[in-house]
Amino acid sequence: MTRVFHAHSTSNPDETDWQTLPDHLNAVGKLAGQSARHFGATVLAETAGKLHDLGKYTDAYQQRIRGGRRVDHATWGARIACEKYGAPGRMMAYGIAGHHAGLANGRAPGARTSLDDRLAADLPPLFNDYLKDLTLPPTANEMRPTAWRENKERTQFQRFFLTRMIFSCVVDSDYLDTDRFYSRIENRPFDRDIQRPTLVELRARLNAYLSALEVRNPIDTTRAQILTHARSHANDRIGMFSLTVPTGGGKTLTSLAFALDHAIAHGLDRVIFVIPFTSIVEQNAAVFRKAFGDLGDAAVLEHHSAFVPDPRNQAEAAAKLRVVMDNWDAPVIVTTSVQFFESLYSSKPSQSRKLHNIAGSVVILDEAQALPLNLLLPCVAVLDELALNYKTSIVLCTATQPALNAPKFAGGFKDVIELAPDPEALFETLARVTIVSAGTLDDNALTQRMRDHDQVLAIVNNRRHAQALYSSITNEKGARHLSTLMYPKHRTRVLNEVRKMLENNEPCRLVSTPLIEAGVDIDFPYVMRAEAGLDSIAQAAGRCNRSGKRPRAESIVEIFATENSDWAPPKAIQPLADKAREILRTCEVNPLSIAAINAYFSALYWQLGADKLDKHNLLEMIEADGIEMFKFDLIGQLFQMINSVQMPVIIPADAQCKALLQDLEDTDKCSGIARKLQPYLIQIPHKAYNALADSGAIQPVAKHKYDNQFMQLIAMDLYSDHFGLKLDGSLLLDPESLIQ
Repeated sequence: MTRVFHAHSTSNPDETDWQTLPDHLNAVGKLAGQSARHFGATVLAETAGKLHDLGKYTDAYQQRIRGGRRVDHATWGARIACEKYGAPGRMMAYGIAGHHAGLANGRAPGARTSLDDRLAADLPPLFNDYLKDLTLPPTANEMRPTAWRENKERTQFQRFFLTRMIFSCVVDSDYLDTDRFYSRIENRPFDRDIQRPTLVELRARLNAYLSALEVRNPIDTTRAQILTHARSHANDRIGMFSLTVPTGGGKTLTSLAFALDHAIAHGLDRVIFVIPFTSIVEQNAAVFRKAFGDLGDAAVLEHHSAFVPDPRNQAEAAAKLRVVMDNWDAPVIVTTSVQFFESLYSSKPSQSRKLHNIAGSVVILDEAQALPLNLLLPCVAVLDELALNYKTSIVLCTATQPALNAPKFAGGFKDVIELAPDPEALFETLARVTIVSAGTLDDNALTQRMRDHDQVLAIVNNRRHAQALYSSITNEKGARHLSTLMYPKHRTRVLNEVRKMLENNEPCRLVSTPLIEAGVDIDFPYVMRAEAGLDSIAQAAGRCNRSGKRPRAESIVEIFATENSDWAPPKAIQPLADKAREILRTCEVNPLSIAAINAYFSALYWQLGADKLDKHNLLEMIEADGIEMFKFDLIGQLFQMINSVQMPVIIPADAQCKALLQDLEDTDKCSGIARKLQPYLIQIPHKAYNALADSGAIQPVAKHKYDNQFMQLIAMDLYSDHFGLKLDGSLLLDPESLIQ
């Protein structure tokens, strides 16, 4: 009698409903192959999927599935891949061996056992039955991706990235087939069977929404012209695009409309919006949902302040949190730069699972100038490769294009198509403010300026300065404060109050950290901005005379330096502030013109040099190592856009939040609840998180099920309606928060 091997078990002792191993391997192979269709690697991914659990063809694993001890079931497939397929096999081996533990280094030691050490380990005997159960390609010749375009400057990087993409296909397909099996056993809905609206349906809703918008002033007319011109490029080839439009020019809806048109024209699957600041992910997602009407909730997935697994958590508890395993299988994704780029370099299965769904999409990089300088070259390389070989169109969407085009920027983008009509003329048409320098102002002078103006916005570089300045004007009418130490729903409430005061011509004095600069729709007649990069100054200017209702000469953006060293720009942005000061001093025309912005970025990149634009020399490391020695584990650790780990804390501020926390106690299916809790989350440095945990000020929700996965604020006296979460001293001054 033919022996039956199983991949997954149930509580049924007669084993009649257990999943057989051939069924699982072939299903995962088929899914993985489908996932790789956009980059021509169907055979490579399908083979990796079929081999990923090959080690379950052993007595040791079949005993394990019936209650025996743990056993390595991933290495056999990696070994067979290497023996049978050479270099393509090595690519597959990384992902096969790491589909649970993560991608390891090829040879160098790391947090995980190296791939070579795994391949050389003693393994339990493998039954040869798999040869009749699986149809595998006879040679490596069938593995080559079709329609592949080589970049001779980054040959090894291309192999490195393809290996990561195959890993993504295997991890996601393994998860999906396993979940499909258990959803049937448990008689529950399978997530992938949820019907989502098509891009064609979403475009129809968006067109109806855009048609209903009123044209009330010349700026609205210009926005409509920009929209029409951008959409006229929908049939252009897949690749690199830019949308260079001044703040207030309608970039958000224009880029969405182009992305839908372009995706439909080229058979792409989704639109991904990448935003530098966590604080406005919710805002942009709300704009999209409104534009899509009744289809909005089903169409838009937010993925930003995910509940990061605490290192002390048990793996089983962390695995229950589906939100960190999101695979972005939705038509419109709204996420952060941190989530997007760290996933593209991460070695972890949970973060890498989504990568193959970036292929075959339109990626909108909102505020593209905000890419981190110390990782700029690796970010440019991965975007360029997505556009070259992964059927992905990239749109650099900003008022301050970061001068990343080749040949002036070595290794930069080529053949970039501009979507805006005559950007230089647009910047003149939409110029609405006058930039002036106030020199150095002490805190008393800043306070007096805020008192002297009924409606004023002051943007400073860190939380402590914002709190100090706000405290000095709390007795003034319309005083408000905005910070990332407020949970998103709180910030939204403050912004709505501010908008109402401005509309009613009431006194309004708002002090904010830079979070307000990233696309927040708000309109002040007078803005003060602490010294920062020219791109940040341009963003601040976008909060002044946004609708063009006032004369340009009366709409002032005042740049000031501070004499207090505690309020100085953080080290990360000091070079930007220095270069902006130089441009402002020497520029004889509009310092926010395209020419001035190009001069600013070109000088900045030249001054920093390649060593500071790739501070860990990641690209050089990849090219030097080659496929045998790729350091996936090390690179995943080094590519960190935020150096200090940010940890999420839930603020149980209202009845809705408290009801969601109760739901966590009552269910094991926490993914949907976790997303609903995001409007109540703040992210704080690990140091502050540990201090609050040690004092009992934050405590876990449903600890018996999730360990410390969901932490809520218990000491609500630490949360202020004016300041948000109150942190003291060094816990409060967190320069990295400016990146979020």
